[in-house]
Amino acid sequence: MEKLRVDLRPEEIPEYWYNIQADLPEPLPPPIDPEGGRRLELLKQVIPSEPLRLETSTERYIKIPEEVRERYLQVGRPTPLIRARRLEEYLDAPVRIYLKMEGYTYTGSHKINSALAWVYYALKDGAKFVTTETGAGQWGSAVSLAAALFKVKAHVFMVRASYYAKPLRRFLMQMYGAEVHPSPSDLTEYGRRLLSERPDHPGSLGVAITEAAEYAARHGGKYVVGSVINTDIMFKTVAGLEAKKQLELIGEDPDVMIGVVGGGSNWGGAFYPFIGEELRSGKVRRRYIAVGALEVPKVTKGVYKYDDPDSGRLLPQLKMYTIGADFVPPPIYAGGLRYHGVAPSLSYLMYKGYVEGRDYDQETVFRMAQLFAQLEGYVPAPETAHVLPAIKEVADEAKRTGERKVILVSFSGHGLLDLANFADVLGFGK
Repeated sequence: MEKLRVDLRPEEIPEYWYNIQADLPEPLPPPIDPEGGRRLELLKQVIPSEPLRLETSTERYIKIPEEVRERYLQVGRPTPLIRARRLEEYLDAPVRIYLKMEGYTYTGSHKINSALAWVYYALKDGAKFVTTETGAGQWGSAVSLAAALFKVKAHVFMVRASYYAKPLRRFLMQMYGAEVHPSPSDLTEYGRRLLSERPDHPGSLGVAITEAAEYAARHGGKYVVGSVINTDIMFKTVAGLEAKKQLELIGEDPDVMIGVVGGGSNWGGAFYPFIGEELRSGKVRRRYIAVGALEVPKVTKGVYKYDDPDSGRLLPQLKMYTIGADFVPPPIYAGGLRYHGVAPSLSYLMYKGYVEGRDYDQETVFRMAQLFAQLEGYVPAPETAHVLPAIKEVADEAKRTGERKVILVSFSGHGLLDLANFADVLGFGK
């Protein structure tokens, strides 16, 4: 019988995170502070000290604290690697497709991989509470669970459009004891200003980041970062390290890697251990594809430059692919893809030509998500579903050329809390 699922034993949870900065051809462009140090001082005030220190580290492997590893086990790690055999049959192409199923964690996405580490380090600094932003609600759910497991309060600023479009995600956060605020909110100076200018402001991740950082600074909390910066991506490499071991167990070597990009942590967490190994060897032979939403086309139309990571311009500027910190995205249901920029480390890899970009529109993606559910039985999150057109593209090319391909996909989350959004777009019940 073919091996359709690969599981690791609980004791095989990785003991170290992987840091790609050890293997990049050159150092990343550093953050800059256009205000002469004010933003950097705020960063030092609100970000937990150890993740801030690790942000500039070039050490290849960072030891995972045992308290974090224990909670990885508690929330569903290691996650399985599953072969999408029915999808392969449907595509009728010489491809083997493997899915790293991060939706099998308790909060239903890859986000818990770094949330546990962030909250752990925040408490090491004596934080009274933690704050964060969330778009679709997956990161907010992960921080809420992590805060519950470490017995500390979480304040989550949720993009206003998602706050109302995705109530089940909000309810999940509240189930874990978090306080969830629609952003822009009346809890911060920046939020109040935006609401006075536009009472129906739909919000954005850039806005929510500013609010979360401001609230932490004013009230003695610590702000935990859900994506973009290298430390957060490093915390999430537990998924990629597991996948690497799982593929080795069955003797598979991927030719193509596909994952979605909100800020870049899902993509990097899954694939940095692979591309880093190739960078060390001096030759990158695999294809790496980063997928975004056509409505927020940063991976195909973004400009590689210094830009603000938050709309309120509280934090240092980063060099990244961006469509502008003031960009207010349409209220698409893939809320986790609505961020305006791409992580600096992933942006660098894109700029150097190691990573390709693709963007797909919501309706196309949702129809493929429905097809995938009928083939494989798994309902993907709206964000995750954006990988499906890219898989088909690679499969169609393999069919034309006859060249066999092994595809590894970061299947970053399930869509069981997003069924109302699928129904709205696909017209169920009409």
